[in-house]
Amino acid sequence: MKRRIILTGAFVGMLAIILGAFGAHLLKKYLSVDQLNTFEVGVRYQMYHALFLLFLSTQKDLAEKTLKTIYNLVVAGVLLFSGSIYLLATKDYTLFESKIIVFATPLGGFLLIIAWALLFFTILKRKS
Repeated sequence: MKRRIILTGAFVGMLAIILGAFGAHLLKKYLSVDQLNTFEVGVRYQMYHALFLLFLSTQKDLAEKTLKTIYNLVVAGVLLFSGSIYLLATKDYTLFESKIIVFATPLGGFLLIIAWALLFFTILKRKS
C-alpha cells in the first residue's frame, strides 16, 4: 500500500507541475485572468495533496485500513475537486456542461476535508 501511495503522490505532483506549466504558458493566451486564477487553484490543491500523499506514506503507526481509506478519499477528492476546477476554468473550450460538474467541486473538497480529519482524529486517539 505504501508503494502505491508514493507512486500516486509522485504522479499527482508531476501532473500538477505539467498542468501548472500548461496553464501558465499555453492557456494564458486563451483564458481570462479570472479563469487562469481558477485553474491555478486546482493546480495548487492538487500539489498540496500530492505532498499529503507522500507524507502519508511515511506514517508507520496507521492501520492499513485507515491508510487505505485516507488514500482513497484523497485520490477521489483531487479528481473531483481539481478536475472540476480545471473543467470549469476551461469551460469555454470543453464540451462539459458546467451545471453538471459544478457539484463535483464541493464534493471533492468535502472528501479532502474528511481525509485530513480522519488522519487528525486517528492520531488524536492514539496514546502517546
